[in-house]
Amino acid sequence: MLSLSEATMKKNQARGPSHRMRRFIVRLGVSQLLLAGAVLLYPRESAAVGTRHFVLQSAEEFEAGELKGVAVDSLGRLSPGLALGAIEVTGVDAVWAVHPGPQGLYLATGNEGKLVLVAQGKASTVAKYPALALTSVTEAFGKLIVGVMPGAKLLEQKGDQLQPFAELPADTQVWATCYNQSEQALYAATGPEGKLYRVVADGTAQVYFDAEEPHLVSVLCRGSRVYAGSSGDARLYEVTGPGRAQVVYDFDTTEVRAIAAGDDGALFVAVNELKEGASSRSIDKTKPGEPNSREAKAGSGKLFRLSAAGPEELYSDKNDHFVSLALDKGGLPLVGTGSQGRLIRVGREHNRAIIADVEERQVSAYVATESGGFVVASDPVVVHPIEGTFGKEAMWTSDVLDCGIRARFGRPSWDATGKVSFEARSGNTKKPDNSWSEWSKPLSANAALTIPQGRFLQLRARLLSEDASVERIDVPYVTDNLRAVVTKIDTKSSASTEGSTGVSQSGSPLEGKASSKVKVNWKVDNPDEDQVRYRVEYRPKSGGTWLDALEPGAVLTDTSFEWKTDDLPEGQYVIRVSASDELSNPPTRTQKHALISDPLLVDNTAPQFHQLTAGAQLLSGTVTDGVGPIQRLEVKLAGDVAWVPFEPEDGIFDQTSERFSFDYSSLAGAPGALLTVRAYDTAGNFEVAHVRVPR
Repeated sequence: MLSLSEATMKKNQARGPSHRMRRFIVRLGVSQLLLAGAVLLYPRESAAVGTRHFVLQSAEEFEAGELKGVAVDSLGRLSPGLALGAIEVTGVDAVWAVHPGPQGLYLATGNEGKLVLVAQGKASTVAKYPALALTSVTEAFGKLIVGVMPGAKLLEQKGDQLQPFAELPADTQVWATCYNQSEQALYAATGPEGKLYRVVADGTAQVYFDAEEPHLVSVLCRGSRVYAGSSGDARLYEVTGPGRAQVVYDFDTTEVRAIAAGDDGALFVAVNELKEGASSRSIDKTKPGEPNSREAKAGSGKLFRLSAAGPEELYSDKNDHFVSLALDKGGLPLVGTGSQGRLIRVGREHNRAIIADVEERQVSAYVATESGGFVVASDPVVVHPIEGTFGKEAMWTSDVLDCGIRARFGRPSWDATGKVSFEARSGNTKKPDNSWSEWSKPLSANAALTIPQGRFLQLRARLLSEDASVERIDVPYVTDNLRAVVTKIDTKSSASTEGSTGVSQSGSPLEGKASSKVKVNWKVDNPDEDQVRYRVEYRPKSGGTWLDALEPGAVLTDTSFEWKTDDLPEGQYVIRVSASDELSNPPTRTQKHALISDPLLVDNTAPQFHQLTAGAQLLSGTVTDGVGPIQRLEVKLAGDVAWVPFEPEDGIFDQTSERFSFDYSSLAGAPGALLTVRAYDTAGNFEVAHVRVPR
C-alpha cells in the first residue's frame, strides 16, 4: 500500500464589540437596492404594489446573525447547536495549546506564561514561568512538558513550578510539540530557523530535521511517523528519519496552522493565507480581553484532507483564518476561526455547519471527552463546557435589516419544523439601543407583527425542541412613500449653440448634421427606489397649453427621451418632465413632481438668400433665417472641391439676417464662371445658391 507521502508528494481574520454587525447581501431582484448610508441587508421586491420583502434563506444570510446554541449549515438551515457553559479564566489573554489530562484540562497561555488547570467547573493557575507565552503543552515521559517563548527551552511541571527540561539554542521559539509513544521521543517544531528537534527522556535535544522555511509551526506524531507544517511557504513534511523528509504537499499559502489524523489513515490540514505582517497567533496584547486590531481579519483559511487518493479541499473561508483543528467523536474535522469566534464542522461532502458561535474572538481549541468536551476561546479566555446538542436558550438573532427609510411591517411567514417561535423589534438607529422597541411577543403562528414603524428591523428565532429547524423567513413591509424629484433636465439638438473657448480653425467643417430630433435627459432623486413613470410635455416659451411629446398611451420609465420636432413651427420652446410613482403605489399614495427645462430652439428650415449678385470683384447679398442666427457663409467655384469661408459685413455671425460683400477675385474664376454660395444656420440647416461671374 502506498504511504500518504508517496501518494501525494507532488506539488500540488479581530473580533471587537461590533462583530455582530457583519454585512451581507441578499440576492436581489430588479430595482430593489435602497439608498442607505450603511446598508446591512438589501430587501427583495414582490409583485405586490408597494410591498417589499426581507427574505432570509441562505447560509450567508443566517450566518450574519448571532448564534446562541444554534447551528447553521451550508444549505441555509438553522438547527440546535452546541449548548455551552462558561468558565472564565482571568489573568490570561490567549490560549496557545491545550492538553486533557486525568486531573482536568491544561491550558498553555499568554501573555504572562501561566499554566492553567480547568477542573470541576473552575480555572486555577497551577504554575507560572517568567515568559511572554507558554506555547505548547504535551504529556511525555510521564511528565507535563511545556514550550515557552521566549526562553529557548522546554519546561517540565514539578508541583507548582515550571523547571527547565531541555535546553535549545538561543533565540529558538517553540511553536508546537507532540509525543511519539512508540519511540519515547518528544518532537518540537521551532523557529526562526525552521528546525524540528527530537528530545528524549533525559532532556537531550537534537536537530532531527532542518526545513528551508524559517518556522515549523505545527507537528503531529502518528504511530512511527512525524509530520511537520511550515510557515512562510506552507508545506507539509513527512519526516522519515534524521535529516530525511519529503514534502507531502505544498499548499501555496502562508502557513500550515494545524494537522490532525483521521481514523482511516487520512490527514486533515488547516492552512492560512495571512495578510502581510499578520499572525494567526496572539502575543502582543497588553490588556486581557482587549481586541487586537492588528490581527483583526488576519486572512483566510482552508481545510484539506490528504489521503492515498490525493489532496482534497474540503472547505475554504475567505473571511477568516483558522487557529485550531480537531476531530469530533464521529471523525469529522472541526476548525476554530481566528476573528469571528466560530467552531465549524466540515463534512466529507464539502458541506459545513457552524455549530458554536462564542462571544470571544478566537476558538483556540476543541476537546472531545467522554462526558462531552470543551470549546476553548481566547480574547478573552473562556472555557465552554459542552452541555449537549440542544439547550433551552437555543436562539438565533438576525443582523440588523435596513429598509432604507421608515417602514411598517406586515405578517411574517417562515418554513420551519419542530417547535419554533419568532420575535421582532424595530428602531431608527442602525445599531440597536434604548430607542428601539421592545421585542414583540413570541409568535407561534403566522400572526401580525405588533411593533412600531421604523427604518430598521431585527428578528429572533427560538428553537424550542430538539427537532426544530428553520429554512426560510419572509417579512413583508411597506416604506413611507417619498416622492421622486426631477432635479435637472438637459436638452441637446442640432439648433443648440454650445459655449466654446479658444480659437477654432477658420474654414473648419461644421460639427454634426441638421436634425429635427431633440435628445432630452433628466436626473432624478428617488429615495425609496419606487418604479417611476415619466411624462414629457412641451409648449412655446411664450406660454400656452402643454402638449404631450410621447405617443398616446406610452409608458416611459427611462430617464431619457428623443423628441421629434419636424412638424413644429420654428421658435423657442420649453419642456416639462413630470415624475410619478403611480406604478408602485395606489392612487391615494402616489407622489408627483415636475420640472421645466431651460428654453431650447427648434429650427428645421434653411436660410434664404436675397439680392445675390456677383460684380466684377464682389459677391454681395443678404441671407436670412427664420429664427437664426446665421452660423456660416462659404463660396467656391463650381467644380472645385474646397469651400472658402467668408464673413458678413459686420464681421460676426450674430443675427438672423446678415449682409455680406466678399471679394472673390482670389478664386481666379474666368468670366462666365459659376459661383456656388452656401449658408448655414445654427441648427445645421443650409441653403445653396448659384450666381455667374459677369463677362
